[in-house]
Amino acid sequence: MNRKSHLRSLLLLAIIAISASMAAAWQTDVLGDGYEMRYVDQGTDYSGTVRSTIVRKDSDCGRRNGILYVHGYNDYFFQKEMGDRFVDSCINFYAVDLRKYGRSIMPGQKKFQARDLHEYFADIDSALAQMHADGIDDIVLMGHSTDGLITSLYMNEHPDSAIRGLILNSPFLDWNFSGFMRKVAIPAFGSLGKLFPNLSISQGDGTGYAESLLKDYHGEWDYNQDWKVVHPEKVDASWTRAISSAQKELKKGGKIDVPILLMHSSGSVSGDKWTPEFQKNDAVLNVKDISRIGRGLGQDVTEDTVTDGLHDLMLSAPPVREKAYDDMFRWIRERHIL
Repeated sequence: MNRKSHLRSLLLLAIIAISASMAAAWQTDVLGDGYEMRYVDQGTDYSGTVRSTIVRKDSDCGRRNGILYVHGYNDYFFQKEMGDRFVDSCINFYAVDLRKYGRSIMPGQKKFQARDLHEYFADIDSALAQMHADGIDDIVLMGHSTDGLITSLYMNEHPDSAIRGLILNSPFLDWNFSGFMRKVAIPAFGSLGKLFPNLSISQGDGTGYAESLLKDYHGEWDYNQDWKVVHPEKVDASWTRAISSAQKELKKGGKIDVPILLMHSSGSVSGDKWTPEFQKNDAVLNVKDISRIGRGLGQDVTEDTVTDGLHDLMLSAPPVREKAYDDMFRWIRERHIL
């Protein structure tokens, strides 16, 4: 074992010990039905005290395997149906609400704020440590959208990880803008983040994607709209810089050495206002970018195009998400991932 791996192992053991000592902190989650949660103190940063949240549900099958799900931007774990599908398939389910997201938001904090995507690695490490403390040895990491980017970055920089596979649900691997915006405007704004990290800019007021999800509009889902807002929040220059930096690293050529399932919709739709096309396309990202960049993340990438899928494939129309579930569990089963 090299020095880097040894130090990482010692850190992991320390986190496991801390996690085990906090077992009494588990409480019933807002989802109920066997889901429980606990906070993890992540110290302080430029916004003050920060914490992450681990959510789990035991499969009761006695198997030492598990999935760790990481939500996207303007998001948190609320996809109970997805968690239940894993549990019903004898896979223990865990999710993490990252610092300043969802359950982890603390009074006075700016939601979704980050200056470097590496900040989230500690949140992922804590959840993985908890899984190991719970006796789970075989783990698959799953990331959606921005956290598809974060989990890809995590795996790219942790080749010695014990994680057995990576599932990417519409990962945010490139900005969905014109060439000028991607090559000039976004880098220029992001560069200001070095000197003015809190400088912010509007994302507009497009509500089309939210309307495609919410039961009050055209979707079938309910969720906490304080945690997953309908009207887009402003983003900081430092956040923009952090996203671009991670994307740039992965575009150089991925070094992920575990099997990857790259999932995305069959098409994209643009615009701020809802139309029927929002119910069968990715309204956030360009699926061609996901495909182009995603195929280069590692040596073993299985690409899965889900016809008529939404940006979060697991929130698509029932027959569409059923197909996504079938594809995902088939990949896990056929590749002997778990």
